[in-house]
Amino acid sequence: MRFTLPRDLYYGKNSIDILKTIKGKKAIIVVGGGSMKRFGFLDKVINNLKEAGMEIELFENVEPDPSVETVMKGAETMRKFQPDWIVSIGGGSPIDAAKAMWIFYEYPEFTFEQAIVPFGLPELRQKAKFIAIPSTSGTATEVTAFSVITDYKKGIKYPLADFNITPDIAIVDPALAETMPKTLTAHTGMDALTHAIEAYVSTAHSPFTDPLALKAIQMVFDNIIDSYNEDMKARENMHYAQCLAGMAFSNALLGIVHSMAHKTGAAFSGGHIPHGCANAMYLPFVIKYNAKETPERYAEIAKSVGIVGKSNEELIKNLCAKIDEYNVKLNIPRTIKEFGIDEKEFLEKLSEIAKNSVEDACTGSNPRSITPEQMEELFKACYYGTEVTN
Repeated sequence: MRFTLPRDLYYGKNSIDILKTIKGKKAIIVVGGGSMKRFGFLDKVINNLKEAGMEIELFENVEPDPSVETVMKGAETMRKFQPDWIVSIGGGSPIDAAKAMWIFYEYPEFTFEQAIVPFGLPELRQKAKFIAIPSTSGTATEVTAFSVITDYKKGIKYPLADFNITPDIAIVDPALAETMPKTLTAHTGMDALTHAIEAYVSTAHSPFTDPLALKAIQMVFDNIIDSYNEDMKARENMHYAQCLAGMAFSNALLGIVHSMAHKTGAAFSGGHIPHGCANAMYLPFVIKYNAKETPERYAEIAKSVGIVGKSNEELIKNLCAKIDEYNVKLNIPRTIKEFGIDEKEFLEKLSEIAKNSVEDACTGSNPRSITPEQMEELFKACYYGTEVTN
């Protein structure tokens, strides 16, 4: 068994200023679109690193759900610049992309097909160390051993999983999270809740991950609606809650909510399903499916947040109702159909999506096993909003 976190985690308002103390010669900064620049955080990172005496290179415009092509382009830029620090600031996408770039910077001959084999990476930190500065409160990629990269030719998201890509330093500065739009706040908040719940019921959960997962769940329940409604103290608490959830799931792993979200996000021509939105929609249905195997764990979650019930079954039903209630308050659709995915296309792709979901890296630690046929039925429940019967 293993429990791995970044060596250092800095948190609190203006913790980004710790960059002034980092020792090194060259830093490449990997960033997404314009929001970090618009709000002045990119300049802050650049100035802090320059004050630390470093030469700076920028790799900008990492797209949402970063592609294999972007990763390879970034790795090539790193090979030319030869940084000893990789610094990524922004949402999950630029940080995930930077983690993957790091692999191919240090090992140019390594292939993407090799990289997607879970826990099969060569030893990193031969050339550079990694600093992650999240601006969203959901993915927790700043403390995890995961990176999600999309192969758009196949329409599939691949989770890269290896303790090697756990960042060396995480800077969890809530000032960055204050800039999130409301929809992103909703989606990332439900992503954090899904991380914590899946970590708690995972087959790989442990005495080290359980308290982190439960505390994260409690903090999300206490803060997610206020955070959505732009209460900045609640935003700060959500920024820390998602980080705790990340510490839990990086070590306990995840389950089929994530398998399903990975394999449907980029699958339909009718619209991309944002990752946190997909998780929020699928979570109550998956809880009902998994509860047939591990009712006690879900009942413990319900009790930890003050949900009452006379039996495990009632506690679980009330937990799912509460999650549905949050989705309504956060303006998240309850079903795939409500999201707007065409029924004909859904049914045409159902078999392939179900098969891909079962094969996803997150399925192995789900508390209940699942066949492609069962996955098809579960997806149908998620599409039509019907009861989970299998």
